[in-house]
Order: sequence, then C-alpha cells, then structure tokens
Amino acid sequence: MASTNINIRTDSQLKEESQKILSQLGMDMTTLINMMLRQLTYKKTIPFDVSVPENISKKIPFGELMGMLKGKMWISEDFDEPLDCMEEYM
Repeated sequence: MASTNINIRTDSQLKEESQKILSQLGMDMTTLINMMLRQLTYKKTIPFDVSVPENISKKIPFGELMGMLKGKMWISEDFDEPLDCMEEYM
C-alpha cells in the first residue's frame, strides 16, 4: 500500500498534551490518525461522539435543537407510557 502525507494545523498546546497521552498509551499521532481513518472507512461514521460538553453553555435556536433531537425524542399518545418506560429502566 502506498503512503501519502496529511498536513494539519492545530493548537500547539493541544498537540503537546495529546502526544503525552499517546506516549503513555504506547503510540504516536500517526498511529492514532490511521486508527481513526480506518474506523471512519469501516463504519462510515465518525468513530467517536461529537458533542458540546455540558459545561459549555450555548443558546441553540429552537429549530436547530429540534433537528438535534430528531430520533431521540418522541411524543406518546398514552401519557403514562413514558412513565412505564422509566419504571422499566429503573
């Protein structure tokens, strides 16, 4: 397999902190990036959760919020049904 180079720009502190962690794990930046790219091609999706951390407050327009919740939120015709689901969960 032929190799190619990828050049990226990143924050120097982020790079340094990441390299320390990768070193503790016994790998380098190239290995990590290749692992992520392989998972991306195998799964056809980003191989990790991409979200805004809870401690960052950001006002999101209602329409955008509803788009983010699509498939994660539903309205039951039976008002007690969600409570039944919660009781099963607990």
